[in-house]
Amino acid sequence: MIIRKATLEDMPEVLSLIQELAHFEKEPNAVAITVSDLVRDGFGDTPLFYTFVATLEDTIVGMALYYYRYSTWKGKTIHLEDLIVKAAHRGKGIGFALYSEIIRQGKKEGVRRIEWAVLDWNTPAIDFYKKNNARVLEDWRVAQMDEAGIENFLNKEL
Repeated sequence: MIIRKATLEDMPEVLSLIQELAHFEKEPNAVAITVSDLVRDGFGDTPLFYTFVATLEDTIVGMALYYYRYSTWKGKTIHLEDLIVKAAHRGKGIGFALYSEIIRQGKKEGVRRIEWAVLDWNTPAIDFYKKNNARVLEDWRVAQMDEAGIENFLNKEL
């Protein structure tokens, strides 16, 4: 297994992994991005995200996509958006290798926190994170506003 930084040529397979995760999370129709979006947003002059991929025999079998954030309490942080391993390759240490690479990246960049979200029903992931030194916060809720919410807010504001 090799963990490496993703290239723009990897983006079709990265999108496939994102779609696999959407199916796993019971949201198969939620992925709106395209390969072109990933190439533009991850490989332009100011990339919005970075990706590590895990390969076995030159085939991508997993990925970790992250970006930098800023905390008013901590300063520079990393947000791990997705850590995905193809279903057929789970249980082989690939997720742990990707998780480790993100933590090494955070240490290298001097971040004071690495954070991510995990669904409350995904107990294997929660157990994995807890076993590997993460705190899973029980008292915080994720708030989001989708495109319809943005539009409705702006229309009400007028």
